[in-house]
Amino acid sequence: MIVREENDSFVLIEQHEHDQISGEFAKHWREQPRPFEPTIYAIANHDLAWQEIDKSVRWNEATGKPYAFTNYPTGPKLRAYSGGLDLLESRSPYAACLCSMHYTTIVRGSEGEEGKRFEESETKRQQRLKKEMSAEELDNLERNLRFLKLCDGLSLFVCLNEPGETAYPPPCPNGFSFEGAKLEPVWEDRSTLRLDPNPFSEPFDLSVPYALIKKDGTPAGSNRLELRVTC
Repeated sequence: MIVREENDSFVLIEQHEHDQISGEFAKHWREQPRPFEPTIYAIANHDLAWQEIDKSVRWNEATGKPYAFTNYPTGPKLRAYSGGLDLLESRSPYAACLCSMHYTTIVRGSEGEEGKRFEESETKRQQRLKKEMSAEELDNLERNLRFLKLCDGLSLFVCLNEPGETAYPPPCPNGFSFEGAKLEPVWEDRSTLRLDPNPFSEPFDLSVPYALIKKDGTPAGSNRLELRVTC
């Protein structure tokens, strides 16, 4: 779950909704990734593993806040990662390899022994899947991983910040860059966003569903964040 704190409530955005927004950024990128379809599928489903976890809100009694993706308990999280990657592999082996690489870079050095076992298991998955890839798929794998991480960061920017705010959330506290180019998010108004310089082929719309929960744990309804990304 992505959690944004407000004065008297929390905004909750499911991870799989966030990765769908990542996919929208990727689909409208002017320079299309190769191979196109499995790379876009990976980006739009890189947090598929969180679907089951995010069906309910898990409260962190120590902080008095809902658990977010940044501090969710390690064991359940890594089991969900593994299950999600198994599902992705059944649908698109290339997408599964990209997402596995993404997860291992996140977990590396931060989750103790459980993290080490996860990384070892996923390294074996990646090695196995790479053996079946074409030359084009292999040649573009690292670039597509960087592209996934960029689109992930852009989506987090949208989900973690109030519209109109320019603070940079993790994983891009210093802004965004891709292949040597700096990309600056600019709010035209509270519902219109652009990147400078513009990397998109055309304008597009984003619609992000979210739930509200009061700080005493009482549900407070739901809504959608509607944004226009312009060129």
